[in-house]
Amino acid sequence: MRLSRYFMPVLKETPAEAQIASHRLMLRAGLIRQSSAGIYSWLPMGLKVLRRLEQIVHEEQQRAGHHPMLMPTIQSADLWKESGRYDDYGKEMLRISDRHGRDMLYGPTNEEQITDIFRRDVSSYKQLPLTLYHIQWKFRDEVRPRFGVMRGREFLMKDGYNFDLTKEDALHAYNRHMVSYLRTYERMGLKAIPMRADGGPIGGDYTHEFLVLADTGESEVFYDSAVTDLTLGERDVDFDDVAQCQALMEEFTTPYARTDETHDEAIFAEVPEERRKTARGIEVGQIFYFGTKYSEAMGANVQGTDGKNVPVHMGSHGIGVSRLVGALIEANHDENGIIWPESVAPFGVSVVNLKQGDTDTDRVCEELYAALGKAGIEVLYDDRSERAGTKFATADLIGSPWRITVGPRGLKEGVVEVTSRRSGEAETMAPDAAVGKLAEIFAGL
Repeated sequence: MRLSRYFMPVLKETPAEAQIASHRLMLRAGLIRQSSAGIYSWLPMGLKVLRRLEQIVHEEQQRAGHHPMLMPTIQSADLWKESGRYDDYGKEMLRISDRHGRDMLYGPTNEEQITDIFRRDVSSYKQLPLTLYHIQWKFRDEVRPRFGVMRGREFLMKDGYNFDLTKEDALHAYNRHMVSYLRTYERMGLKAIPMRADGGPIGGDYTHEFLVLADTGESEVFYDSAVTDLTLGERDVDFDDVAQCQALMEEFTTPYARTDETHDEAIFAEVPEERRKTARGIEVGQIFYFGTKYSEAMGANVQGTDGKNVPVHMGSHGIGVSRLVGALIEANHDENGIIWPESVAPFGVSVVNLKQGDTDTDRVCEELYAALGKAGIEVLYDDRSERAGTKFATADLIGSPWRITVGPRGLKEGVVEVTSRRSGEAETMAPDAAVGKLAEIFAGL
């Protein structure tokens, strides 16, 4: 993409309503624009990040054996009345009526909808286990939407639902999701800690939130610092292996890590003092096991091995996809702008032409643009007739992980400058060597 033709309306000044770094930078870098309170339009570069995160979520969900689908944003209130949650959910639910006077709602979550789908088409234990998920827009009418996409009213969410014959099978699904989420966040370049949490309006005795540590987090968290050293890395996981998934779940949840709702000072005191940490955290996902709460209320039964009908055991599993964009920026920025991890960056490389119109610099920039694209790297070529300082400031603001600077002085020596956005380290090399270096970095992401 050539910057002269791209729609990226950057702002020089920070809007007054932006209180945290991610909100400021998403507005300044032209990722989003507010439509109304807590509701945003996603501009081209913001949408690119959103789609990259979606793709990682899809890949890891399907790696774990889960099936993608798509449910509507508008749901019948009848299903929620059947489960008993219609009146209990509160004012966060946007209740509406259609032209025939039927009660409808803009879905804040999909437990009822998916249970209805399941009970219509699944009748035997032989069709289990089953996990279905989708990535869809949700709406929750927050009293005070703030912090941009971090606490908005409309948001993009992955929510998945498992259906199992027994509690033991459902807890394996819980562990499978735990491991799948750990891999998902690591691929995004995030350290998301699973913490024991409260079930809230969804319910359930087993639940963990995944939180990214950040000063602007909405939750106070208490944890053993040993948990921050744990990584899943490139371990080969068999998601059908009950013992392996259980062992991995225990590895990542045995060190103390809890949100303020479930914090237990007596247990926390047993952690060595030097490892006892208190911080703020941003919730980016949550997993639940809630047994037969919805299946019993809504008649989601299957014929068991003994021929008798039994309610299925269920769980739900969410990832806040749009919220993740804000969380990534909160965890990856400096005073100059965003610092995207390579795996989620809208553009992996910014090519900066220091002398637009110069025959040699134009030619080399075009060659780099083509070669990097052929290597599968998305490039933003700053071909504007602007000063070098303006171009550098734009590249830093939008956060491309790498910048290639091309100018007449360097080309006299046959080199360009390759700069890491994260470290600030720069080195000069021949243009083809720069392409080779970056192709190797981005390979396999």
